[in-house]
Amino acid sequence: MLKLNYTEIGLYVERVMGSPEIAIAQRVILAMRLSQTLHVEPGRASFLLPATISELEPLEAVLKQNPSRSATVMPVDGDYVEISLRGIWVADSQEAYEGMFLAAMSDFPSEPLRERAESLIYQLWLMSEAPISSAA
Repeated sequence: MLKLNYTEIGLYVERVMGSPEIAIAQRVILAMRLSQTLHVEPGRASFLLPATISELEPLEAVLKQNPSRSATVMPVDGDYVEISLRGIWVADSQEAYEGMFLAAMSDFPSEPLRERAESLIYQLWLMSEAPISSAA
């Protein structure tokens, strides 16, 4: 499962074991114990990646093997592509810009393909977040 954390300082992606149902149940219990409101709804989340990352091709190949489209890669312009995921949004309110998005690609035809897709998306995000170094 991929966990996308949207915060005021940006996006942080994690790859975690488990199911969205368990993660949501734990978050509901925490909200109840803290007397907080919680908004949970199905939806889509997306983030941008540089279009120049050569490792996009293996991800696109894996996603073509999944007819349900739980994840898509769409060009935005010459510089970026958008990774869009289907999953569950969990936040304090319906209007919140900060929250947690859980995406499990359980609709893939096989476990190895699901694992490969999640791993590739996570690796691509890590690569896009790596600091750019310059030789002086």
